[in-house]
Amino acid sequence: MVEEQHLYEVAITKLPGVGTQLTRQLVSYCGSPKAVFEANAAKLSKIPGVGTVSLKNILEGSKQALYQAEEIVKQAEAQDVQLLFYTSPKYPDRLKQVADAPALLYFRGNGNLNQRRIISIVGTRQITNYGTSVTEKIIESLKPYNALIVSGLAYGVDVVAHRAALQVGLQTIGVMASGPETVYPAVHRKYAERMLTQGGLLTENSFGTRPDAPRFPARNRIIAGMSDCTIVVEAALKSGTLITADLAHGYDKEVMAVPGNITSPVSEGTNHLIKSLKAVAYTSVQDLVELLNWDLQDEAAAKKATTPAFDPAEFTEDELKVLQVLQQNGEEQMDNLSWKSQIPVSMLASVLLGLEFKGIVKAKPGKKFALIS
Repeated sequence: MVEEQHLYEVAITKLPGVGTQLTRQLVSYCGSPKAVFEANAAKLSKIPGVGTVSLKNILEGSKQALYQAEEIVKQAEAQDVQLLFYTSPKYPDRLKQVADAPALLYFRGNGNLNQRRIISIVGTRQITNYGTSVTEKIIESLKPYNALIVSGLAYGVDVVAHRAALQVGLQTIGVMASGPETVYPAVHRKYAERMLTQGGLLTENSFGTRPDAPRFPARNRIIAGMSDCTIVVEAALKSGTLITADLAHGYDKEVMAVPGNITSPVSEGTNHLIKSLKAVAYTSVQDLVELLNWDLQDEAAAKKATTPAFDPAEFTEDELKVLQVLQQNGEEQMDNLSWKSQIPVSMLASVLLGLEFKGIVKAKPGKKFALIS
């Protein structure tokens, strides 16, 4: 049953011309990836975003997509790769909020991609002694907070961050621009293998994908999207690292940069981020704690522990799913609520109405819903 579920989850990502947004729309309206493949032309054509071309792609490409998916599922099983569709509980929740997040991820390892605190650390491949020292100091100071460290497994700041995390006992995730079986650069394989038991390796690319240049900026959006904050240690003024910082900024994520020597080329990028107000200066872990309100979160968590949860006896299974999403995210727009709770839009309206009658949920402008506090 699980294998069949994976088969359709992978297959929907292999339909020609069907991107992430349309994939979410299709699953939301049909109820599951399998239901998309079983839907007829009349039903599919009524789904917002499905035009003549995409309808033809879905209907004519489904057989080939399922064949490809079958091969991928077999390879994943043989190589111990987890297939994380965006509806999976193991899929990174923070990344799920990003509009261009991949519909499917390939993951090897034992790390928790939804750990309470996740920090991305990125920077130049031409790391200096200062950069190495600062990166190691940042990681060491994050140990008491049990943060998950995310980076891109590249030369320089990336591998120093992974190595330092392994040394202090923090979980660390390497986001790759290649397929799940290919570690690039190969010289970092020894760190990658240790990460499989203390974090893991994550990619959106299927088996056999080479780490071609255009895949690195795409990889960077995952690094930026799955963390609470991206810290830039060292970066030249024109570099891929600044792309990651810009992506994080565009996702309304926090960005921090380590101030550097004004005569150093690899500090030009970080100093520019601070000067242009695109990043907050990182001088100590306290800067990060205050920026992310970790101290206030700890207080709120302690308070929440004393607050009773919803009684399962008083609500249906679908109602509890909706309440859980609203508890985690405050308020949600109806389409987002649908795919996060995994309740089709067609059924969600009646579930929400029932919760409104119970005085638990209120409707807000813009088709948004929130708990009544």
